[in-house]
Amino acid sequence: MTSLDGLLQGFQLAATPTNLVAAGIGVLLGTFAGMLPGLGISGTIALLIPISFGLDPLTALVIFGGIYYGAAFGGSTTAILLNVPGEGASVVTCVEGYAMARRGRAGAALSVAAIGSFFAGILGLAGLVLFAPTIAGWALAFGPQEYFCVAVLALVVLSGISGQSMIQSSLMVVIGIMLASIGIDPMTGVERFTMSTDILADGISFIIVVMGVYGMAEVLQTAADGDCAVAPPRIAFRDLYPTREELSRSIPAIGRGSIIGLLIGLVPGPSGTISTFLSYAVEKRFSRGRKQFGSGAIEGVAGPEAANNGADTSTLIPLLSLGLPFNAGAALLLSGFLIHGITPGPDLVNTRPDLFWGLVASLFIGNVMLLVINLPFVGFFASVLRIPLGILMPLVAVIVLSGTYFMNNNLSDLWLVIAFGLFGWLLKGTGYSVAPLIIGLFLGPLIERGFIQSMVLADGSLITLMARPFSGVMLGAAALFIVVRGSVEIRRRFGSKSLGVGSQTL
Repeated sequence: MTSLDGLLQGFQLAATPTNLVAAGIGVLLGTFAGMLPGLGISGTIALLIPISFGLDPLTALVIFGGIYYGAAFGGSTTAILLNVPGEGASVVTCVEGYAMARRGRAGAALSVAAIGSFFAGILGLAGLVLFAPTIAGWALAFGPQEYFCVAVLALVVLSGISGQSMIQSSLMVVIGIMLASIGIDPMTGVERFTMSTDILADGISFIIVVMGVYGMAEVLQTAADGDCAVAPPRIAFRDLYPTREELSRSIPAIGRGSIIGLLIGLVPGPSGTISTFLSYAVEKRFSRGRKQFGSGAIEGVAGPEAANNGADTSTLIPLLSLGLPFNAGAALLLSGFLIHGITPGPDLVNTRPDLFWGLVASLFIGNVMLLVINLPFVGFFASVLRIPLGILMPLVAVIVLSGTYFMNNNLSDLWLVIAFGLFGWLLKGTGYSVAPLIIGLFLGPLIERGFIQSMVLADGSLITLMARPFSGVMLGAAALFIVVRGSVEIRRRFGSKSLGVGSQTL
């Protein structure tokens, strides 16, 4: 049976009334659950797995697929409307999406996010159908050395996305790495920088920091502005959807983001978050509207959202073809499979082709449903911004605090999110961007774990990192980027000083 024959058979199975209803239920539940801060894909799937008990295995898989896609998209809604990223992959969407919402383009941002997610999902599923076994085999060739070097290159490249000076962004990155080191040492098991408090013993959750420096900081900023706070503009019906110019600028960004997500999703780890940061950096450098970044560039929503959905889709390639979950969301999806007696892996397509191709076909259907269901609701979601700020911001605070508490049912997390809200508010007041801090916090543990594992395998030899071809290329690229960025900044700074002196002489 060819891949095309199997896919056609899968559509026959997935298009039954029962499975179509199951796909719609999964997409809706996943979308609304994904809007809750702190849940993310893994938390949403874990919460909703019990609803599949007693169902036919294929119907259960269809629901899981819908939840998986819906939760991946749902986080962008609160990020755009309220500046509250529900998970790491929604952080970048806050930057441009919320800026668009503040100037009355929330509907356009939501629409482009849905369209980008749709096309990226279709591209990822096409890769799943055509190249699953081959691509997954390539991903397995990665070792700790490659993970470490990729994380270092990502840290160096992405630290410059804020547009600040190299000194400012480097300072924020270092603070982020320092925060990531709080907790238990992964090598020795010794507590680090906990100040002998139970609050810090388990480390600081990435999601808590994100919701604090974005969501709570926005609440505090609005409260500080008082009467000077700018109320969101009224939204006309014609403003609910993107203009022709916005669509023309979004299409290339969606294409680039989809490819980035498809490739990054094949690397074990939190690929969704990494791909969104990388896509944002690419769009800020190459997009046609790069001068608008920071004030609501449509490419800053289209590219990262496509990258996020593309990464989540391509992560299914190693999961279904090899039975290997490359991130937390895929691991929870795997647990849902196992509950129903289904073991993903190389034999699944041969022993249970009905389940394999039925699931793949249902993912296509669920992706279409996600677009069809969410586009008509753009106006409803955008109407949230019509609520007066005196009512809206307390609601945002309640959402952030409740989402923080329900992550671990721990009151200590509430104090942490409030503390980081104050910290984020102070950073905004002094002109520092929190994006490099988030990057350092996110990539710090990956770099530390990869470095420790690499040194154990190489008996402490740093030369081994350069000896492996891929690792050497990544480290060389990171060093080259530092040199180029440093030289450009030095030339810009001293060139402007020389110009100033020359003007005074004249």
